[in-house]
Amino acid sequence: MTPATLPSTSIPADWRDFLALTKPSVMRLVVFTGLCGLLVAPGGIHPVLGFTAILCIALGAGAAGALNQWYEADVDAKMKRTEQRPLPAGRMDRQSALHFGVGLSFFSVILMGVATNWLAAGILAVSILFYVIVYTMWLKPRTPQNIVIGGAAGAFPPLIGWAAVTGDVSALPALLFLIVFLWTPPHFWALALWVRIDYAAAGIPMLPVVAGERTTRRQIFLYTLPMAAAAVAPWPLGLAGPVYGISAIALTGWFLVRAAIVGFRQSTPDDAMKPEKALFAWSILYLFLIFGALVADHWLS
Repeated sequence: MTPATLPSTSIPADWRDFLALTKPSVMRLVVFTGLCGLLVAPGGIHPVLGFTAILCIALGAGAAGALNQWYEADVDAKMKRTEQRPLPAGRMDRQSALHFGVGLSFFSVILMGVATNWLAAGILAVSILFYVIVYTMWLKPRTPQNIVIGGAAGAFPPLIGWAAVTGDVSALPALLFLIVFLWTPPHFWALALWVRIDYAAAGIPMLPVVAGERTTRRQIFLYTLPMAAAAVAPWPLGLAGPVYGISAIALTGWFLVRAAIVGFRQSTPDDAMKPEKALFAWSILYLFLIFGALVADHWLS
């Protein structure tokens, strides 16, 4: 796949188009998990430096989103879900998007290193490169396992937040990384089931397109099992207390129920909401709640 050659822009890009390049809906979850990693890290950090670290995570995520849209403009033009983004809609030229993404990348990494430490900056740089090069350019157009491996890109923020405070990485942030990493396939495959026609039209080998709906539904449930183990693990390992442990069991138990419904029951016309759509919505709320429970546990301990 090569970057798209887009028609000349007929409407000048404004600040809203540059904001759209950063994928703000995705950024919210990235920023929140990074903030939680920062808040539960031992030792604390000056509020100004903490704010700067979270700002850098947000800018890095935005940079990755912009570079993703720069590279996938031709694919976005073929999908109803993405055809109104600034590049396929012709509101912005590719060069502007590329310069914006590269500039944000360098600025976020350098600012993180200067404000906190270079380990956090290095992990931030790896997360941007992983999302753009490994996931967007290499895995996504080539294999239905793209989101399994590529999910690591979205799992880095808790590590970055923790490292910004401590200058190191230990067992708890590694587990937080693992939770997000294992959460990503059931979360994203639920979306892929919902919009598989779009992916098929764009030629993206997502699992529902290549292996079919039934296999994808089973895989959603199977990947939820190790995710559930990772989500509960901080409590028995002594890395979190009972507030987190009880919350994790309850929230993850409901996630398992939703995943089982997707995996083993076909939707019917009588369903108010398709099971995969319900799971996708719940999965987003789940990650907010379970990371929030970790912060609450930390403050109450």
